[in-house]
Amino acid sequence: MCANKVKISVAKGDGIGPEIMAATLEVLQAAGAALEYEYVELGEQVFKRGIMNGIDPAAWESIRTNRLLLKSPITTPQGGGYKSVNVTMRKAFGQFANVRPVRTFDGFVPSKHQGVDMVIVRENEESLYAGIEYRQTRDTCHGVKLVSRTGTELIVRYAFEYARANGRKRVTCLIKDNIMKITDGLFHQVFDLVGAEYPDLIKDSMIVDIGMARVADTPEKFDVIVTENLYGDIVSDIASQVAGSVGLAGSMNLGEGCAMFEAVHGSAPDIAGKGIANPSGLINAAVLMLYHIGQGEVAAKIGNALLYTLEAGQHTGDIAVDKAKALSTSQFGQAVIGNLGKAPSKLKAFSTGSGKAVKMPSAQATTQSSRTKALVGVDVFIDAAHAKALELGAKVNMASVPALKLDLLSSRGLAMFDPKQPTKAPETEAVTDLWACRFSGENISNHDVRQVLANLEGLGIEWVKTENLYTFDGMAGFSGRHGG
Repeated sequence: MCANKVKISVAKGDGIGPEIMAATLEVLQAAGAALEYEYVELGEQVFKRGIMNGIDPAAWESIRTNRLLLKSPITTPQGGGYKSVNVTMRKAFGQFANVRPVRTFDGFVPSKHQGVDMVIVRENEESLYAGIEYRQTRDTCHGVKLVSRTGTELIVRYAFEYARANGRKRVTCLIKDNIMKITDGLFHQVFDLVGAEYPDLIKDSMIVDIGMARVADTPEKFDVIVTENLYGDIVSDIASQVAGSVGLAGSMNLGEGCAMFEAVHGSAPDIAGKGIANPSGLINAAVLMLYHIGQGEVAAKIGNALLYTLEAGQHTGDIAVDKAKALSTSQFGQAVIGNLGKAPSKLKAFSTGSGKAVKMPSAQATTQSSRTKALVGVDVFIDAAHAKALELGAKVNMASVPALKLDLLSSRGLAMFDPKQPTKAPETEAVTDLWACRFSGENISNHDVRQVLANLEGLGIEWVKTENLYTFDGMAGFSGRHGG
């Protein structure tokens, strides 16, 4: 490898991936990017060899060594235990932040909106995308929503640091803590605490459903958005689409292990091999990568050539007004190459200092370890198909021990039986086979929990899962039940 070149791992991907990667690499070469490529295999063909995470063993070492990956979209087979390559990579390499710039190309790419210029900072490792799921009864599955204070502080602090470094004015947090008061409540609380350290920036928060509606309706009012994993995935696609096309957006995944750069769209197997895919998203991802590694001059050169190409009306079919004049994938790449050295006349141009890299914030010390933690109960989940609430509740109540008494029997979060009112029938009977039995008390231990479980077994009741209930500084670390 030449001393002045940066070695990166390159994955051509699946579906339209090889086509858009070929066009992107040609642009990088023509622009004089100081890069050397090491090709790695990820995705469909690796899955077919029985490697369930879709990552060839040699790819691990390449990415670990180079710490930079330019990746085309990957096809993940549905079901059957296959793991998303993206999720695996993000978690394995600690890529806590997914950053997706979104802008409109006013007057040149059709959109219902103008003046959109936002950046979505998405937490990348936790929430429902942690992929922790179980099926423990015939009828019911459940997923674990994992939100940590450490992970939340990392992504929130990154969002504020990014905004400050890149001249942004506002950071908006999207959460659903009116319903998920523990998990989303923690995210919101950390946002407020960290945000207080940035008095130069405007801070606000929105419930995620209305927030997404406003992104769809008035995207020009947003600047930087920070949110959890699932919400971020959805809102970034909404934002990209309202800005003109998902095919135009690139993204970066950042962390301590390595940085990964990719288009935000999928592998689009339905148009693979037709030569009509738009490579702009991957080209924009490559621009982000060049800024990240300090090659800002080349990044700006490519970014401005891309903008000039769009201004010139040289479009692929997904955004072309006159489909008869649409360029193929390869032709579009060549058009960008032909426009290197040119700058847009109306669209906001890239500069050498655009897209400033942010120094990775370290996890901050918290006061969690000094908080008073107390075990105050346990939720025991049982498998009881076709059970009647009053009959089942009376039976479960018999499993109580002196230190741990049954408080409530619920189904799908709805209270169904109260031992204080053992004859009060619920408004509706349960329609599923998974029930939660909440036992509580004072000065209890795991020994008391084990006694309750043994009593349930003695009664012929199958328990499938337990969740201990704790308070922290006297505040409940668990949710209540509707109607209970």
